[in-house]
Amino acid sequence: MQRVRFLMRATAIAAFAILVHAWPAQATSRIKDLANIEGVRQNQLIGYGLVVGLNGTGDTLNNIPFTKQSLQAMLERLGVNIRGAQIRTGNVAAVMVTANLPAFGTQGTRIDVTVSALGDSKSLQGGTLLVTPLLGADGNVYSVAQGSVTIGGFEAQGEAAKITRGVPTVGRIANGGIIEREIDFQLNRLNQVRLALRNADFTTAKRIAAAINDYIGHATAEPLDASTVQLTLPGKTDTNMVALLTEIEQLQVEPDLAAKIIIDERSGIIVMGRDVRVSTVAVAQGNLTVTISESPQVSQPAPFSEGRTRVVPRTRVGATEDGSKLALVKEGVSLQQLVDGLNALGIGPRDLITILQAIKAAGAMQADIEVM
Repeated sequence: MQRVRFLMRATAIAAFAILVHAWPAQATSRIKDLANIEGVRQNQLIGYGLVVGLNGTGDTLNNIPFTKQSLQAMLERLGVNIRGAQIRTGNVAAVMVTANLPAFGTQGTRIDVTVSALGDSKSLQGGTLLVTPLLGADGNVYSVAQGSVTIGGFEAQGEAAKITRGVPTVGRIANGGIIEREIDFQLNRLNQVRLALRNADFTTAKRIAAAINDYIGHATAEPLDASTVQLTLPGKTDTNMVALLTEIEQLQVEPDLAAKIIIDERSGIIVMGRDVRVSTVAVAQGNLTVTISESPQVSQPAPFSEGRTRVVPRTRVGATEDGSKLALVKEGVSLQQLVDGLNALGIGPRDLITILQAIKAAGAMQADIEVM
C-alpha cells in the first residue's frame, strides 16, 4: 500500500514538473504598476524667495538687481527703510523654490521643497529660506515654505586652486513646505474613472479590462483606446470607487508591447525588446584604415661642392581594409539568437547601431527603431 502511494506521489510530481516545463511563467505586473488613475496626480508648485545667513557666498548686490530689490522690499515690509542706502552684504541670495503637491494633500501636511540659486551665489550652505509662498499653475498659493537649506556639495578654493564637488547652489529642505490649500477632488463620490496606461497598447488595455471583469463578475471595465480603460461602478453595490480600486489594483496582467529598438547614439547604448524579429538577411562589416606617415630625410652635398643641405620629404600612404565574412541571420530568430549572431561579427556598439539601421532600411526588421 505504501509502495502504491509512493508511486502515485512520484507520478503526480513528474506530471507537475512536465506541466511547469510546458507552460513557462509569464512576466506579469500589477494593474497599479501598469496604469495611472485619472485625477490621482501631483501638481507642481513654484515660488521666489530669499535665503539669508550665508557666510559671504551670497549674491553680489551690485550685479544682481533683483536680489537687492527683493531685500529692500522685505525690509520695508518689516518697517526698515533702506531706500538710497548702499548695501554690501554677501549673505543673501535670491532663489527659486519648487515642490510637488501630492495627490489628496490636506492642509497642514508637510512636503519637501527644492531651493535653487538664481543669481551669482557661490553656495547656499548654512542658509535659511525665508517664508516663501508656492504658487500653482492657476496662480493660487497652495503651500508656504521656510527652513534651513541642506546641500549635497561644497566648494573650497585658495590662491591658485579651487575644488567643487556636487552642486552647492542647489539645496533641499525636508518637510520645509506646509500645505495651505487643498485641491477639491473626492474620488469616493465618483461612479466612473479612467485608467491611463503608462505604455499605450491595445492588447494590454484589453487584458486589463478582461482581468477586472473576471474578478468583479460584471462588465465593469471597458477599453476605450490603446491607453485608456474606463472603470464603472456596478449598478447595485455598496462599494465605492476607492474600495473598488483597492481590490483591482493588485490583479496581475501580462503587458504586451510593440517590438521596438531604442538607440542612444551619443553613448552607444542599444536596448531591444523581446519581440524583435528579423527576416533572413546576410550581414558583413568592415573598416577602411588609411595610414599616412612622414619621415623626412636630410640631403647632404659632397665635400667642397656648391650644393646645399636640404630636407627631402618622405611620405608613406597605405590603405588597409579589414572586416569579417558575411554572417547569415535566419528568419524568425529569437532575441537571444539575434544578439549572438551580431556579436559573432566582433563589432562594437557604434557599428552595431549602423547595422541595425541598415537591416531596418532593407525591410528585414520587424520592429520600430527609436533614436534618442
